[in-house]
Amino acid sequence: MMELNSLRQFLVVARLEHLSRAADELQIAQPSLSRTIARLERELGAPLFDRSGRLRLNDTGRLYRDHVERALGELEAGRRAVTDAADQGLGAVRLASETFLTLTGPLAAFKRSHPAVEIGLHWSPPEDMARRLRAQEIDLCVASQPVHAEGLEATRLFEEQVGAAFPLDHPLAGRASVTISDLADQPFVTARNGHWLRRLLDRLFAAHGLTPKIVCESDEHSAIADLISAGLGIGLIPAFARRSATRAPLAWIPLDDPASRRTVTLYWAPDSHLSTAARLMRTTITDWNWTTSEPPSR
Repeated sequence: MMELNSLRQFLVVARLEHLSRAADELQIAQPSLSRTIARLERELGAPLFDRSGRLRLNDTGRLYRDHVERALGELEAGRRAVTDAADQGLGAVRLASETFLTLTGPLAAFKRSHPAVEIGLHWSPPEDMARRLRAQEIDLCVASQPVHAEGLEATRLFEEQVGAAFPLDHPLAGRASVTISDLADQPFVTARNGHWLRRLLDRLFAAHGLTPKIVCESDEHSAIADLISAGLGIGLIPAFARRSATRAPLAWIPLDDPASRRTVTLYWAPDSHLSTAARLMRTTITDWNWTTSEPPSR
C-alpha cells in the first residue's frame, strides 16, 4: 500500500531528477529515499526513472507524476474545504508570481477590504507554476511568461511595452527610440537566467544573431533600475515599473522592436477548490484597472 509520504517524496525526486538534492530538500538520508523510490517502482511494476547516466523521469514516471499531483491536490483541497467550513470564514489565499512589484496595488486594496484574510505570497518561476497549481500548493499565479499546461484557466491582465533604460548622461539617453543594433556593445544590468526579463533580452538579441554583454545579474529585481542609474550599465525595464515604482533617475527609451513586450496573465486550476478568499482575490486582480493602477470605478 503506497503511503502519502512516499508519494510526496516521489514528487520531489521527479521535480529535481537528483536523489541527493531531493534528500537534502526533504531532510532525509539519501539511502532511505532511494529505498522509497525502489519500493514504489516495485509496487507499480514499472520503472519511473531512467538511470543510464543522470537520473531522468521517464514517460511512465511523467504519467504517474501527473496523477499523483492531482490526487494529492484533491486531498489538500479537501483539507482546506473542511478548515474553511469549520472556521465559517473566508479562508486563505495563496498567490505565486515572478515578481510582486506589479501586484502591490491590488494586493493593498484586497488587504484593506479583507483585513482578516491570510495571504500567502510565493515567488515562483513559470516552469513551476503549472505543477504547483495542479498540486494545489497555490491557488492563483501571475506570470509574465506563458505557463504551459493542460487544464489551466487564464485571463490576460495587460500587455505592455518594454523599453531600454539608460543613465541620464548616457550618449543614447536623448534618442526618441533605439534598436537592438544600437545596444549591441552596451553593458547590460539584468535579471538571472529564467526570469522573464532575462529571457526577453536573450530572445531579442538572438533574433539579430547577437548576444548581450551582461555585466551584472541581479536577484534583487528592484535594484536593477538603481544600478542602471548609478552608471553600471543599461537594461530593459517594463513600462509598468517605469511609471509605478521606479524612483531612480533614468532615461527610458522605447525599443524599436515589436517583440519587446510582455504579457501578464493570471492562471488558476478550474477543478481545484478555491476558498472564498481565493475567489475574491481573483476578482480583485482581474477587475483591477491596470492602465491607471487603481481599483475599478463602481
